[in-house]
Amino acid sequence: MFKEFHIENFENSSKLLEELLNNSRVEVEKLLEIKNKTYKNFVLPFAEIGEKINEFITPIFHLDSVKNSKITSKVYEECLPLISKYESEISQNENIYTSFKNIQSNEKSTLSNIQLKVLENEIRDFELSGCQLENNKKQRLEEIDLALGELSHKFSQNILEATNSFSLIIENFEDVKEIPKSDLELAKFEEDGKTKYKFTLQMPSYIAYMTYGTSREKREELYKAYTTRAPQNGEIIEKILALKDEKVKILGFKNHASYSLATKMANSEDDVINFLEELGNKAKEKAIKELEEIKQIAKEDGIDDFRASDISFYSEKLKKAQYDIDEEYYRPYFEQNSVLNGFFTALNELFDIEFKSSNAPSWDEKVKVYDILENNKTIARIYIDLEARDDKRGGAWMNNWHSYYKDSNNNINLPTAYIVGNFPQSTKDIPSLLRHSDVVTLFHEMGHALHHLLSKVEEPTVSGISGVAWDVVEFPSQFLEYFSYDRDILKLFAKHYQTGEVLDDEAISRLIKAKNFQSSMATVRQIEFALFDFKLHQKLYKTEFEIQELLNSIRDKFSVIKTPEYNKFQNSFSHIFSGGYSAGYYSYKWAEVLSADAFYMFIDSDNVFNKELGIKYKETILSQGGSSDMDKLFFNFAQREPSVDSLLKIDGIIS
Repeated sequence: MFKEFHIENFENSSKLLEELLNNSRVEVEKLLEIKNKTYKNFVLPFAEIGEKINEFITPIFHLDSVKNSKITSKVYEECLPLISKYESEISQNENIYTSFKNIQSNEKSTLSNIQLKVLENEIRDFELSGCQLENNKKQRLEEIDLALGELSHKFSQNILEATNSFSLIIENFEDVKEIPKSDLELAKFEEDGKTKYKFTLQMPSYIAYMTYGTSREKREELYKAYTTRAPQNGEIIEKILALKDEKVKILGFKNHASYSLATKMANSEDDVINFLEELGNKAKEKAIKELEEIKQIAKEDGIDDFRASDISFYSEKLKKAQYDIDEEYYRPYFEQNSVLNGFFTALNELFDIEFKSSNAPSWDEKVKVYDILENNKTIARIYIDLEARDDKRGGAWMNNWHSYYKDSNNNINLPTAYIVGNFPQSTKDIPSLLRHSDVVTLFHEMGHALHHLLSKVEEPTVSGISGVAWDVVEFPSQFLEYFSYDRDILKLFAKHYQTGEVLDDEAISRLIKAKNFQSSMATVRQIEFALFDFKLHQKLYKTEFEIQELLNSIRDKFSVIKTPEYNKFQNSFSHIFSGGYSAGYYSYKWAEVLSADAFYMFIDSDNVFNKELGIKYKETILSQGGSSDMDKLFFNFAQREPSVDSLLKIDGIIS
């Protein structure tokens, strides 16, 4: 039923991949020899070839992110040029492109809307890859794509190595006395008969000290190490931007931003800029007030020269003062297994799906595998890898492995996906106790996963998250986030890991009230990132200095926190330099308009477990994948256009 996660003979993956790609080339040529090409005999078999390649390559690339080593990096670097070369060959094959166009023309009246969407996407992607260009330009595009792939991987690898190479050793207990017990236990070690504490740039460790570390100097040291990681990436950014600019110019676009929008819901560059600046302007006034509140708390400690490295520490103090919110108080109630089980119950209530534990093999003993059932029938599989490890790339993400589709033999292929996080580690004495922010992240990534796994689209290239416009792909993930703040849902899993006691109503109320704590500051921060990304790709910035000047100009307009000159956040901005979000980071806020509005429909129904509405959302949004434009799907769900006011309300920017 499912392909198991096994990577036999891993070190020889490049040879096996080369063999697979050569066989695929032969299969493609056979398809091209068909005289009377149709959707059935050409388009579907062609898509299946792509699925087989994806099935082979995804675990290899995935392993480099979750179990990074010299071997995984070596195999990644061996496989990357092979797959890049193959993809370039295919994307620039005029015979395939012409075949798609002919089928579109010949069968326009007989194909379904979904099949026409497949052809429309394929033809667009061929044209965006330069298929129609002269051979010398095609060759240059192939070279550029290969170079960009290598640079992106190097960018990511540099961050990982820099993250793992730094540690802050603290011997004075006074400097760690406010650190939560569970974090302190993970940091503690013995050396030369002394108890010492080690903090790193790994997210759980970094957050713990920046939020609770009592030494201002140590916080500054840690912050500086974090924001100056991988300085060599500055040069890589220059190269990436130059190559992207050259690529889009060859393709006939004025800049990378306009090229990016060709596959997105947003209509123009001005639409994106205006949208971001409107949100930023509406949030800034309140963001300034939020910062002043933090500074006031710091002044009570005698701090008049407030720094960026003070934000987390004094934000936490303010949060505790305003809402009596203490993350450490809540964490024993958010034990990882309890959260997962309660979350599954909520998803069952909402979408009528069940999660059944599986013994399927994975890449680490702490990975949990579940089969998803609908009407007692297995429909999908999910791998959940939540705990931080030294060999795991930072952050959290969802990665799709298999898609739901019907093959040329009329067999249904079931989808699979991975969810990856970097949550606090479990030990033999203490389980993985999550922060509520970790819970929110889990809900977010599950939103992505369900968008992929609950698809009922039989065409692989528009099934699940495939074919979904990049600026709306965050809609289902952000939508599910909002449920992590609902009282009834929290009560399903917020249970003390030792006593089983359910988190009381007062504590839940404080958590919900604190949801929009500093939301305006968070908004302007996201606006800063999104505007930097989009404007960076509207023209060619050639040097690190020019790039920094652009970032500074955006900060001057929207940032409320004075950023130190040494902060080179762009050198670790993985989303846009190694994660596929270039000229697309605005997507988070763009999609949030849809997600906030959809969630408000549940609020307005006075029942967050509104199964009728949940099933409607599953059937009109999740199950449709990329088979139709999201604005149409949203209208089918809501029976109206989305309202930006829902986002402003949900963030507490307007009432």
